[in-house]
Amino acid sequence: MSNLLWKSLVVSPAVLGATLLLSTSAIAAPNTTTEVSPAKQPTVAEVAQQPEILAQTTIDQVNRYSNEGNQNNSQSQVTSVSQFSDVQPTDWAFQALQSLVERYGCIAGYPNATYRGNRALTRYEFAAGLNACLDRVNELIATATADLVTKQDLATLQRLQEEFSAELATLRGRVDSLEARTAELEANQFSTTTKLVGEAVFGVTDVFGGNTGDNNNTVFQDRVRLDLQTSFTGRDVLHTRLAAGNAVAFSQFDNANNPIGAAEGTQTFQVGNGNGNNSVSIDRLTYEAPIGPANVYIAASGGRHSHYAAVNNPYFFDNTDGGNGALSTLASESPIYRIGGGAGIALNLPLGKGGGILGNSSITAGYLASDANNPGPNTGLTNGDYAALGQLNFSVGDRLALAATYVHGYSAGGTLFNSGSADTNLAYEVGTRQANTLQGAGSSNSYGVSAAFRPSDKLSISGFVSYHDITGFGAGDDYEAWSYGVGVALPDFGKKGNVLGIFAGAEPYSRNRAIFAGTGGNDIPYHFEGFYKYRVSDNISITPGVIWLTAPDQNSNNNDAIIGTLRTTFTF
Repeated sequence: MSNLLWKSLVVSPAVLGATLLLSTSAIAAPNTTTEVSPAKQPTVAEVAQQPEILAQTTIDQVNRYSNEGNQNNSQSQVTSVSQFSDVQPTDWAFQALQSLVERYGCIAGYPNATYRGNRALTRYEFAAGLNACLDRVNELIATATADLVTKQDLATLQRLQEEFSAELATLRGRVDSLEARTAELEANQFSTTTKLVGEAVFGVTDVFGGNTGDNNNTVFQDRVRLDLQTSFTGRDVLHTRLAAGNAVAFSQFDNANNPIGAAEGTQTFQVGNGNGNNSVSIDRLTYEAPIGPANVYIAASGGRHSHYAAVNNPYFFDNTDGGNGALSTLASESPIYRIGGGAGIALNLPLGKGGGILGNSSITAGYLASDANNPGPNTGLTNGDYAALGQLNFSVGDRLALAATYVHGYSAGGTLFNSGSADTNLAYEVGTRQANTLQGAGSSNSYGVSAAFRPSDKLSISGFVSYHDITGFGAGDDYEAWSYGVGVALPDFGKKGNVLGIFAGAEPYSRNRAIFAGTGGNDIPYHFEGFYKYRVSDNISITPGVIWLTAPDQNSNNNDAIIGTLRTTFTF
């Protein structure tokens, strides 16, 4: 008997045992699996009926099987058959499996500590198991620990290698390809912890109506955001967002051809552009992480209340003035979230663990300061402009969400709804000048409620009301302001991924302010908006829409303004 045969004694039980176990398990459980092509994956109902459905003709299933037992966890390599939760000593194959596991280390099992011996297997799965045993055979022979083996056993081994040569070759080729691709990715990767999320918005827009229409032209504007999202633990995220754009809002004029200076009808892509000449700036630097049951939000720059607080406006709100929601800043979110911004901290804390009246509730608290970086007089983190928010959130299942919001703000002199913005082309982001303009320093107490209701997957209804009580030291700075709106969205309208949105509300307004006597009005500035987001692909959407503004500057004598927009959004 040759030395090779003498060294291969330990090999024979491994090979025969693997053959016996794999082949008999297939016999014990007749193959009832369904062929699934790569283009047609099983539905939820199908998976519920056949939880072990495998696409037997795809190499992806080979990869899944080969990788399941090689995860870096406590179950990636079993050392005792007792570690398999679904293998009992009374099973007919128990001793053979025990030999494979404990003597030869041929079987690793699945990460959830199961062997699944009664499940039908594919030829690819058998090939993967055989390949593991062959590797073990070569290891034993190389270390000269094998003993005598018969010619019949070696013939069986050779026949199995020939029978599954195609599958084994496919596996080896696939592994080689994956290793090459992995090496290429590692050599050229940008970062192991950071991904880039980008958005580019192109907007063709114009405004019509009276002197406002005459004093503005059709424009083609853009805004680009590049968000570097870094995670250090897998649960936290550091946002470092770069922004540039040239989009500016239209200038509005009254019937005497005087500029109104309002932000009525400002569009979302016209916010966050700095001075509007496509210069690049960091418009967001925030960090979010869970600490115990709470989620903590820390803003070093560009913090917004709508980053951490639920605005309850699905399909209209998109990533804080993103390019896939409503056209206007008013329809995007309640104006209460645009009071203050900058740097600070916020906390979201759940108020229950399911069940009971508070089971689906949470509380949100945040503080943002606009001049937190400035050490000068009447500035800094606590002595300058700031806004402190508190919000109680409540939801009923996944169909109804409610929120009650309170914001206390302070402004050294300027505007109310400016989000702490550094935009030089926007005095404020939403509302009339009567609701925004402060003659001197002043504080505000704002109260708001919002709700979102989804009666079906094809219909969403949301709305908000906000009331603002401003107390200032300048002439006419003691006043009240109101705003409200309701939106109806029809997701997947006409095509999956499309959204038809209709919104109606009132821009933030304040009446009977003495400083605007003779220049403003006391009418309610209503805002109507309709848009249709058409999804060209997963990364491109086109949104035509119209904004209709009545009583600009709170004066019904001024001609209505109509803004038409064609917005194209690229996300990547």
